[in-house]
Amino acid sequence: MAKIHIALNTPSFADSVAFYRAFFGREPVKHKPGYAKFDLDQPGLNLTLNEGEVREQGALNHLGIQVESSEAVTGAVARLRAAGLVAEEEQNVDCCYALQDKVWVSDPNGYRWEVFFVKVGDTRPDLAAGPAETAGTGAAACCDSTCCAAS
Repeated sequence: MAKIHIALNTPSFADSVAFYRAFFGREPVKHKPGYAKFDLDQPGLNLTLNEGEVREQGALNHLGIQVESSEAVTGAVARLRAAGLVAEEEQNVDCCYALQDKVWVSDPNGYRWEVFFVKVGDTRPDLAAGPAETAGTGAAACCDSTCCAAS
């Protein structure tokens, strides 16, 4: 089975382990001084936390977990709120040219995560990128201040 691996640096190691324990609803499979590993089958994810400085977040916009239903998003909202994580909820939001339900949380280092369900995969099938489109031209239409980057 293939899994995505994400390794995050964190100067707030204990707080980050506590956050991801609550976010994923499970214990790390390995927890050592300055290192924690969460190995999930659903979704297929190997996330490691490494104690260390966060120099910059660079091009990373956010991270997410796509779930199978709006009810799964509602369940995530309840679980996250019960764990004391501040959650921003969005329902029927048109983001990145898709109609979605989602919930947002931020880890202690500012990494933003969404748990989301896509209701309509393409809300603008009439719109296509032209051959001369340059990088960044579509930024205002997707993941800008009215959508997922600032949610």
